[in-house]
Amino acid sequence: MKVKDIPFIGPILSSLSSKLYRRSYFKNSGEYWEKRYKDGGNSGSGSYNQLAIFKAEILNQFVEKNKISSVVELGCGDANQLKLQKYPNYIGYDVSNTILDSCSKTFSEDNTKQFDHISNFKSKKTDLILSLDVIYHLIEDDVYYNHMKTLFNANNNNVIIYSSNFDDDYGNKEIKHVRHRRFTNWVEKNAKDFKLDKLIKNKYPYSGDSKTGSLADFYFYSHR
Repeated sequence: MKVKDIPFIGPILSSLSSKLYRRSYFKNSGEYWEKRYKDGGNSGSGSYNQLAIFKAEILNQFVEKNKISSVVELGCGDANQLKLQKYPNYIGYDVSNTILDSCSKTFSEDNTKQFDHISNFKSKKTDLILSLDVIYHLIEDDVYYNHMKTLFNANNNNVIIYSSNFDDDYGNKEIKHVRHRRFTNWVEKNAKDFKLDKLIKNKYPYSGDSKTGSLADFYFYSHR
């Protein structure tokens, strides 16, 4: 019998075990991504190949249809996805100085794109703010809550989230940088000035291989 299957106390013990495991082997999200990029890693398979093309098609259609002029992304990562996007003006924020330096060099000839550390973020009127493949990488509760509050700031006209949307309290001990959350519960409770306009299911749903499929879907919100 697995620990979580023990009547009454099983789920509690399993959840506690998972949290203690993460605490021992995972210091914080920021350090994880900085080390990953310093070691030559990238943002992950969701930013490449058919998944990247799918995301670009959806986002470019939205930008064109809604005449979006300013785009902010929280968690821009290596910006490989950005190479496929058609944004009039873009600012990407991230926790890793290593990857921000890389992005700045990659787009050094493009004055419509800027990059900055998330600690320098200041709220201002924005047509569209993005969170793509980010929420389920926010292991710490305080980091997750701050991310959500920034997304649903009153200055933002439109919010697009591309993420999984289910709670995974036990987590995956083998994938220490992933924690799935039902973020729509937070939005319904804390962002009443925003409404969910549309949900687009993934063209390539996850079926066992993260290189060809994803647990994430698109959620489109607008300020009421």
